[in-house]
Amino acid sequence: MKIEQIYTGCLAEAAYYIESNGEAAIIDPLREVQPYLKKAEQAGAVIKYIFETHFHADFVSGHVDLARHSGAKIIYGPTAVTNFDSHIAADAEVFQLGEVSIKVLHTPGHTPESTTYLLSDKEGRPYCIFTGDTLFIGDVGRPDLVQKGTQTMEEMAGVLYDSLHTKILTLPDDILVYPAHGAGSSCGKNMSKETFDTLGNQKEVNYALKAASREDFIAEVTEGILPPPQYFAKNAAMNKFGYASFADVQKKGMVPFSPEDFEVTANHTGALLLDTRDPQQFAAGFIPRSINIGLGGQFAPWVGALITDLKQPLLLIVEEGKAEEAITRLARVGYDYTIGYLEGGITAWKEAGKELDTIASVSVKDFETALSAHPDLSVMDVRKPGEYETGHLETAASRPLDYINDWTNEINPSGSYYLHCAGGYRSMIAASILKARGVENVIDIAGGYAAIKATDLKRTDAIASTQDIRS
Repeated sequence: MKIEQIYTGCLAEAAYYIESNGEAAIIDPLREVQPYLKKAEQAGAVIKYIFETHFHADFVSGHVDLARHSGAKIIYGPTAVTNFDSHIAADAEVFQLGEVSIKVLHTPGHTPESTTYLLSDKEGRPYCIFTGDTLFIGDVGRPDLVQKGTQTMEEMAGVLYDSLHTKILTLPDDILVYPAHGAGSSCGKNMSKETFDTLGNQKEVNYALKAASREDFIAEVTEGILPPPQYFAKNAAMNKFGYASFADVQKKGMVPFSPEDFEVTANHTGALLLDTRDPQQFAAGFIPRSINIGLGGQFAPWVGALITDLKQPLLLIVEEGKAEEAITRLARVGYDYTIGYLEGGITAWKEAGKELDTIASVSVKDFETALSAHPDLSVMDVRKPGEYETGHLETAASRPLDYINDWTNEINPSGSYYLHCAGGYRSMIAASILKARGVENVIDIAGGYAAIKATDLKRTDAIASTQDIRS
């Protein structure tokens, strides 16, 4: 028996490859399926099953493409309804994979169809559970993703409590827990950086599993949940109804444009210009009206949070050799309409004599000097609300990047604004969006709040929240 966790850090997502006696199964695969096919081929194994723990909202699964390429059967838990060929399993149904077995445990609560898969070894002993978004390490799945008009968040939290206590917590303490996500995912609020654990240890350390009653569980799990990113419902629909072939999406996007053709295409298509370079490289010179979301950070989730139309045509400005990676990571969250990239990158644009724009990025020392001379400077903290509450500059207003589409109309285009986040990644995204929307004088504070804390600038600090907020 072989179990491999395939963890993708930028999405904080875990897929799983299971193999026994020449048969393989994949749990919650990513959109690009060639790595799974290659892994099975190298092992001389046949992919027999593709197990989906639920209709994922934070990424587009590779189940449809993988079934097409491998002939494997797609398995969902009870109540799931799909527009493609799949097997909707019954609760407690068992699937044989080589010498091991995988049992269906219907565990609704995160979503109605959410299912945990219990793997038992060849002797029939429970070995591990693949919990999807039902149980995380340090947390449980958010219960607020049901469609309007069905169950409330509180009702779903109660269902989740019942699932955990009747289906999972009754299992042996020594079995391993393999979830679909880790720290950084928006599918929970307190996830650990660890990506697996024993069930017994989770009973000791997971706040949700230690709740004294069903009512306490509901209150604790629903407290402080931020609204889900706008792309969640759209990704869930793609996973339920199907999607374009990843190979076709990649082919359509891998079109190199000269600076002249890039400019013409941008004007004719209304494409959004997405610059994926490092924030400071972007600030030093970029194509006017382009926005910066760097590949070096949580690229795909921020694209999903901020670009509201999945069918928006995209033209990419990338570092040399990074176009394929950018297209892949966009497709993982359902952005299938990349139509090309700037061949030669920003260097080619400069050599063609094309116009460049810049964003001022000042050191904390220079910011401190400016603030001393002008205490009324407009300073915006674009971190999440929980981060702001645990400590912020007294003069800074909370303007979370997550909600920039809501607060942009408050901005005076002729005003001057200093922006910071925790380290500089999100503030440059915000600065680029404001600049693209006509706010000329935006200044990024390099190093963000991490650098600000090392100064004598007046701050309002609070006791750190128990909620571990990452971005």
